[in-house]
Amino acid sequence: MDDYLWVLKDDELDLVRELEPKRLKALDEDGLLDLHRRVRRARNKHVKNYRRKAARNVEELGARGKAAPKGGKSRWRAAAFEEALSMVSGRLAHVAHAQAEALKDERLAKARAGRSAGPGASDRPGGKKVGPGRARSHQKTTGGKKRDASTRAQGARRQGKRDSK
Repeated sequence: MDDYLWVLKDDELDLVRELEPKRLKALDEDGLLDLHRRVRRARNKHVKNYRRKAARNVEELGARGKAAPKGGKSRWRAAAFEEALSMVSGRLAHVAHAQAEALKDERLAKARAGRSAGPGASDRPGGKKVGPGRARSHQKTTGGKKRDASTRAQGARRQGKRDSK
């Protein structure tokens, strides 16, 4: 990351300073999501600028190979923010996984204690439990009511033709 710092502007350096390990560890999941969004926007901006400049150079030089090395600072900035984005993404994944595990453990503990809101729980008003009941039957659909109705009607028409013969 230090290789790219010389090319960044002051406001971009401020954003990169937020990636210091102490600051990253202090952020919760929401803070990390906000930082991830801001770093991704900065990366996309510089990638877009680099690609636009390279596209203009292709017209001037007549070949993509000749135009690519002339990316200048925008390419370096894009690389800096790409690396920054990977750092934030890694930390965000770690924190999100830890929170998911904590939530899972909390739910399992409630279920073991009998306080779950699942089947058979007595959290209903009046303390009545749900009886065994009957499972719902599953009706296979193709994804749309109109399409299903059309298919049934088509089958009925075919059967009507056969019956009339």
